[in-house]
Amino acid sequence: MVITNATIRAVNGLTARWAGVVDGDGRGSVFSAAGVWPLLAFLADGASGPAREELAVALGVPAGEAAAAGRELLATMASMRGLDTALGLWTRRTLELREAWEAGLPAEAHGVLTGDAVADAEVLDAWAVKRTGGLVERMPVALSDDTMMVLASALALRTRWLRPFRDVPLLSPHWHGRTLLGLRRETLLLDRIGVTDTPAGHVTRLTVFGTDGIDVHLLLGEEHMTPGQVLGAGVGLLAGRHPVVPGPQLPYGEVGPGLRVVKERSMTPDPPTLDVTTAAFGVSADHDLLARHELFGLTTARDADHGHFPGISAFPLAVASARQSAMAEFGAEGFRAAAVTAVAFAPGGAPPRLRWITTKLKARFDRPFGFLALHRRSRLVLAAGWVTEPKPF
Repeated sequence: MVITNATIRAVNGLTARWAGVVDGDGRGSVFSAAGVWPLLAFLADGASGPAREELAVALGVPAGEAAAAGRELLATMASMRGLDTALGLWTRRTLELREAWEAGLPAEAHGVLTGDAVADAEVLDAWAVKRTGGLVERMPVALSDDTMMVLASALALRTRWLRPFRDVPLLSPHWHGRTLLGLRRETLLLDRIGVTDTPAGHVTRLTVFGTDGIDVHLLLGEEHMTPGQVLGAGVGLLAGRHPVVPGPQLPYGEVGPGLRVVKERSMTPDPPTLDVTTAAFGVSADHDLLARHELFGLTTARDADHGHFPGISAFPLAVASARQSAMAEFGAEGFRAAAVTAVAFAPGGAPPRLRWITTKLKARFDRPFGFLALHRRSRLVLAAGWVTEPKPF
């Protein structure tokens, strides 16, 4: 199944909006709109009234088309090399689901909740570990004696760089003069880097190609720019909303955040090169989606005085918990990331001589920056984040 451009725009649109509320302080953040979006799509398919309308707005597609788009997204991600995905559904034995809604989910997805919160949590945690290869150890869901249903997604991606970096010490005044684990490499492919001018400021983008059709874009904005503005610019570049000047067309001088083009003397007539230094990082984050209920279209769905999903079950249901746990690691050899998202439902209504001159593009990502991990061909963003605490050397 081939994913449509409309679905890619919708998922990446949620990435950009979520990036707008990311807190770039402290330990940074990582999140996956691709992990949330199919869950919201299946909820929209079974919702009614204001809950259905709010979910459609959050998704960016009509509610009547949401389930098909969710299945399309899951099928496309399942076919991507380097990416493992899964959908899980657990219900109480007493909860009868609508056949049409349940039929739209993978047949192997359905499990049972016993009502014993401790025992059920162990089962759900084991599922999260298995589906992410141990990258996420717990199902991010709040279970209670009233939990009637849990709908969850998991994704885990791993890729190795086509050309690895080498480890170097990185000393940066932006990180209090600490010596960090830096990564450096040189390439003749100048188009791996470019600069864009957005309404919020200039952003430098470095593309790091992986072996499985998965790439990571590193994004460095001007110092006054927020994480949301920098990551939003990265999503805008994927959509073609911002023109980018590629490396071969950049003039001499300070041409973008952390990027300068210089002339250097050389012992040999070397071609122009791109010299990149960045920081290795590992970041993790837990997100309470109900704390941003308006972003995810869950405002009305939280109201436990009423049921909001008659298309899922005749039993009145309301969203009691919605969370995501995510992680990402960027190192010399490659990149890996994972996210588990879960929605729980409760009852509702309850110096030698140098003769030659060569050109060098020198890029340094030595202060807080953003990243997007995406599928190269479809340009679907699978994970995004903001780095504030790189790894020490």
